[in-house]
Amino acid sequence: MDKRELMTRAIRLAEESVKLGGGPFGAVIARDGEIVAEASNRVTLDCDPTAHAEVSAIRKASKVLGTFDLNGCEIFTSCEPCPMCLGAIYWANLDKIYFANNRKDAADIGFDDDFIYKEIEVTPEKRQKPSEILMREEALKAFDMWREKEDKTEY
Repeated sequence: MDKRELMTRAIRLAEESVKLGGGPFGAVIARDGEIVAEASNRVTLDCDPTAHAEVSAIRKASKVLGTFDLNGCEIFTSCEPCPMCLGAIYWANLDKIYFANNRKDAADIGFDDDFIYKEIEVTPEKRQKPSEILMREEALKAFDMWREKEDKTEY
């Protein structure tokens, strides 16, 4: 499939999601023009705030390919990824992001993520959601264990 066909599929998934009561977002992950996984937004349907189309597609693609590293794959999403999805795309190591609608288009229908983008720039103690360091010294033990572990799987 070419880029336009893959994006058309992502857009159709978004439309189907709306018809089913989900959010208007769809995503397709492809490798060499072949669909590896696809998903639509299921936040309200699954009562899961992380069930965005992109995150769900990444989860499915990782299972299909048996790896957390999706290098060699591209994502086609009906809308510019929100900060959570963008982070997941980077962690999954996808090669390229194609999107149709942009952030402003999403904000115009009530999906405004701009405040999260802005919060990322603010130091934790000044964010709108209060943050507090608690038991750092105790938690460092897990980091020390990781540092010393010789048979760890890097990611």
